[in-house]
Amino acid sequence: MTAVNEPVALGLDFGTETVRAVLVDRNGSELAVYESTYRHGQITDTLPTSGETLPTHFALQHPADWIESAAEAIRNAIERSGIDVDRVVGIGVDFTSCTMLPTCADGTPLCELDRFRQTPLAWPKLWKHHGAIEQTERMNRIAKERSERFMDRYGGTIGLEWFFPKLLETIEKAPDVAEAAEVWIEAGDWFVWQLVGGEAAALPRSTCQAGYKALWSAESGYASDDYFAAVDPKLAEAARDKMPGRMLSPGQLAGTLCDELADRLGLPAGIAVAAATIDAHSAVPGVGEAQPGTLVMVMGTSSCHMLNATEGKPVDGVAGIVEGGILPGLFGYETGQAAVGDAFAWLLKLLNLDSFEKLGRDAIALPPGAEGVMCLDWMNGCRTPLMDGAVKGAFSGLTLATTPAHMYRALLEASAFGVRWIVDVLREGGIPVERFVASGGLPHHNPAIVQVYADVLGSEVEVHPSEQGPAIGAAVLGMIAAGPSKSGFANVADAARAMAGVPESEKKIVKPNLENQASYHDLYRQYRNLAEAIRSL
Repeated sequence: MTAVNEPVALGLDFGTETVRAVLVDRNGSELAVYESTYRHGQITDTLPTSGETLPTHFALQHPADWIESAAEAIRNAIERSGIDVDRVVGIGVDFTSCTMLPTCADGTPLCELDRFRQTPLAWPKLWKHHGAIEQTERMNRIAKERSERFMDRYGGTIGLEWFFPKLLETIEKAPDVAEAAEVWIEAGDWFVWQLVGGEAAALPRSTCQAGYKALWSAESGYASDDYFAAVDPKLAEAARDKMPGRMLSPGQLAGTLCDELADRLGLPAGIAVAAATIDAHSAVPGVGEAQPGTLVMVMGTSSCHMLNATEGKPVDGVAGIVEGGILPGLFGYETGQAAVGDAFAWLLKLLNLDSFEKLGRDAIALPPGAEGVMCLDWMNGCRTPLMDGAVKGAFSGLTLATTPAHMYRALLEASAFGVRWIVDVLREGGIPVERFVASGGLPHHNPAIVQVYADVLGSEVEVHPSEQGPAIGAAVLGMIAAGPSKSGFANVADAARAMAGVPESEKKIVKPNLENQASYHDLYRQYRNLAEAIRSL
């Protein structure tokens, strides 16, 4: 039974459609969870202020949604838990990344100014915003021509979804916005800045977000001024003059909750606030994993697969390798798939179906290989190993006898083949991958995908019992920010094990069906062949 005086941490998990608030005490008791949907959701079709139709690759968000939904989620979580708010000692924040925005020096988003309300590129660009294709290609070409050393940390490729391509897109396509911007910032850092207040010069920036998405390292800082200038002098100017702040690792104290936000959120001022982290990376402490060799698969709208290792080695196609990027003392490897839950939802809509329930049953009843139907899961580009947002997905082997179940089974298998490709890339690069843990809502709501993953990987997959892995991880980081005198924990690893670990006797393990191993070995090779064929078109 939880003691009424145990310290409690609040984790805020900002996803693509919603923000989740979770309250966890130091013993791992999940006291309450509440999820609040953003009023404007993903802004992908029309701009709310003007009704203007957005270009195909645009994906924006409304910054007011983050504050409003966080307030709703926190107040309801507190009410559900019944706890005294004075027990909350720390707040942790994880956020989709790279979601970024331009602001004034006081933190006001440019899209909230009258002159920019109807300018799409003044709005926050969601992680899945793919408008900077041309800019990304140029940044990569120039980095390779100059043999920039930072490319080794990113598998040789700057990602389409990252910070500086999006910034460069604004410079070139909305120069008035770029000129007016006084601060360029990741959304996770912006939200933490709102929580703690203060001047722009001292705003807290996450080394996790900067390390994986903004070409930053503790050793050399951001990419060089010379490189940025070779791309565009205005990009160099923005990187030099419009990115103020102090760099903090996840779990480090960013400041304390200021009076203004305390009132809005229904919390007392003065609570410790941790530096932000990326949502997927937060899931590693959120499932209690503090050892190298475990691939934590955070499965949702997209999927990110996080791995800690004792060595940092360049691996072609791996999106980011950051020392201490996930947990202190280890090298954090980030890989991912750009469309997973998104792709399933797209197929359901395409087939004009209302539910996955019957579709899932019919799909699982089919044999491996979906009777000749194969899918390439690049509906939103390919993160790992190609780092190419422009490639397209495909179905092959369709006939007049093909049913929705065949297509869904093929899509499930394609997602699993994508993970296997990621594992092959890591292992071929000399990085051990020994265990698999699935987290996020998708493994709980769609158990069929976990079974297919286990079969394709030929390995057991542990499903963490909480659907709130990233939010729990954020709470762990919030607890650490409170300091050992309040939390009782000396480091993130200890807090993660105590607050998110699962006893061996209670672990849910999905075992592979060994009868399918030979079939999936051959099908995986066919998937790789299809990928090569589609990529070369």
